[in-house]
Parts: sequence; C-alpha cells; structure tokens
Amino acid sequence: MALKDYLLDQGYTKIKLKLTKTNHFEMKAKINGVSGRFILDTGASNTLVDSSNVEMFHLLVEDSDVKVTGAGASNMDSKVSKKNNIKIGNWTHTKTVIVLFNLTHVNLGLESLNVEPVNGIVGTDILKKGKAIIDYEKKYLYLKLPIATN
Repeated sequence: MALKDYLLDQGYTKIKLKLTKTNHFEMKAKINGVSGRFILDTGASNTLVDSSNVEMFHLLVEDSDVKVTGAGASNMDSKVSKKNNIKIGNWTHTKTVIVLFNLTHVNLGLESLNVEPVNGIVGTDILKKGKAIIDYEKKYLYLKLPIATN
C-alpha cells in the first residue's frame, strides 16, 4: 500500500507543497477565513504572520514577552494574536496562537531570487497539533483530521 493511501485511510488529509527556488516548501493556508502564502518551516517553533498583515487576517494583537530568534534575526520583540482559526487543506484548528513578526528581511531575500513574498511561516506548533507527516519526494504535507463526534 502506498504511503498516501495508508495515511488517507488513517484519517489524514493531504496538502500540496510547492518547492521554491530557495529550496523551501510553500503552501496555502487560511487564517480567520483569509487565504495566504506560507513557508513550511519545521525549525520554527511558532507559526508567524508578517506584522504588516494584521488587518488582512483580522488579528487581534496583544503585547508579548516572546523574543523571536531565527529567520535571520535574533532576540527581536514580537506580538501575539490568540484564538485564531487556521485552515490548511481540509484540516482546521481553532484557538491558534500566532506570533506577529516583521518578515521584511525574509521577503526581500525571496524577492531577490524572483520568489513571491509570503504572508508568514507555518511552524512546529501547527505540525505537532496536526500530527504532521511530510512526504518530501512527492511534495505533500499530511495532517491528521480530528475524529468527528456526534
């Protein structure tokens, strides 16, 4: 049995990933009903949205003690938005915490290589919640759908 068939039988949904020129996987996701482009980053502990996209994704922002390190930056201040709905393919999660961060340096780097800018980064927090499995060869992300309760 193929991995895809096994995972679909086990209640996973599959999401197509696009491999960019920068060797990052990119995907589409919806936050609070609004579609965006995101880098899939297994090294990012949190899901991030560019701080310029606060209104676009209808995010309610709070101050945070979280310092962001990575993506070419270190010990940067951030803000958070709680209780957001995220939808990736058919997988959804409510009450998602999203870290707001200035991704200008990331997007400038992407644009310099003729790669479209992104709205944010999907991190390990979401991958853990979705019991993620990544098929690097076929370029799919699999997330476990919640068991329906009646």
